[in-house]
Amino acid sequence: MTFSYTSAISRLQSDLIDDPKTDSPYEAATPIQQTFSVPYRYDVHFTQNLFQTDNPLLADIVGAEGQRKVLFVVDAGLLSHRPLLGEISVYAQHYAEKIKLSSPPLVVPAGEAAKNDPALVGQLCTLIATTGICRHSYVVAVGGGAVLDLVGYAAAISHRGIRLVRVPTTVLAQNDSGVGVKNGVNAFGKKNFLGTFAPPYAVINDFSFLQSLSDRDWRSGVVEAVKVALIKDGAFFEQIEQDAQAIAHRNSAAMQRLIHRCAQLHVAHIGGYGDPFEQGSSRPLDFGHWAAHRLEHLTDYRLRHGEAVAIGIVLDVLYSQLSGLICAEAAGRILNVLTQIGFVLWVPELSIHLDEPAHPQSLFAGLAEFREHLGGELTIMLLWSIGQGVEVHEVDFERYREVIALMANYAHAQGWEVLPTAAEGEAEGAPKSEEANAETNLTDVVVPQRVGG
Repeated sequence: MTFSYTSAISRLQSDLIDDPKTDSPYEAATPIQQTFSVPYRYDVHFTQNLFQTDNPLLADIVGAEGQRKVLFVVDAGLLSHRPLLGEISVYAQHYAEKIKLSSPPLVVPAGEAAKNDPALVGQLCTLIATTGICRHSYVVAVGGGAVLDLVGYAAAISHRGIRLVRVPTTVLAQNDSGVGVKNGVNAFGKKNFLGTFAPPYAVINDFSFLQSLSDRDWRSGVVEAVKVALIKDGAFFEQIEQDAQAIAHRNSAAMQRLIHRCAQLHVAHIGGYGDPFEQGSSRPLDFGHWAAHRLEHLTDYRLRHGEAVAIGIVLDVLYSQLSGLICAEAAGRILNVLTQIGFVLWVPELSIHLDEPAHPQSLFAGLAEFREHLGGELTIMLLWSIGQGVEVHEVDFERYREVIALMANYAHAQGWEVLPTAAEGEAEGAPKSEEANAETNLTDVVVPQRVGG
């Protein structure tokens, strides 16, 4: 992917102007104008069995200019599924002319815990400093999206930027977070409060890692593909509809097709939308995310990010319908797809303190945080139709309360009473079979008739 970022600055001339006609030495100063463009390029690769010695892809990327120091940071959640640390060691020895390990791989906690512990950033930066990693070295992050966020942040602030190679190992990271330009950690009770925009040097999606995912993590990442399809590509949504049962049954070809198209749309947006570093107030790729980020916090992160986004998408789809935008038939299709894939589209925290929008435990507090994160005016993406989003700058709390009541009724009809509290496994109350989901007419159960134009 290639894109350019243009910056323009203007400042008052610092030298005094000796002008007898004016009392102020600065009055005659003229601004200094500076404009420059910085081109960025990185490739998103797709492969299998990256760390087998007959696969030279990683070695060719980091060793293109000769041997380079490499620091590997590995998601602890991967180690129970395969001897990854040994694989990395053997791989580096096999390609010793290109890869010099700066130290044994650093193992960091899996999941959101990686972003919630501020000591980990310091630990990473210390290791970078003490092992001689420089701007011509590489940090290779292997893991899920949270680990990639943590490592990307540490790499970006060390030496003002070290080359980062991401190896995403979850569906969510391979099709969304791992192919973008953002990183960050959680702080002050807020999602991604600390972070930077720093494009990776390269991204390598190794599909073989997906085979060890729990059903819950396999499913969780699919929602980002649903999201980008809904706002950008109606044909892609139709493909997801066709593949929903196959994806739910862990069909590898269907999942690889979904990941490739979602990643393609994501990087095309970054390079072509004109605001890769989010200088404005618009974040169209965050459709459904204002509520998702808040729900993750309210549930103390027992919700996976993808599970929270699925709920946030339903919230904004039904709000769009009640606002006279998307039609009931289309809204029903969206809920059907998410339910067929296996998402539980309810969590009790949705309905707490709805009459007190400023309450710290209210879902609505997420709107203020969402606006604050970018600054400027509130900008929320809604749906005009499948494949076409529309931005709004104000919302109606009472309409959202109505949507949440409808979601509660639907959850009751589905038998969803609680969401998972364990780190692994299936959501309690999740549908028992995809076949049963396919027989449920969601438009009859929850989706109201369209109002307005």
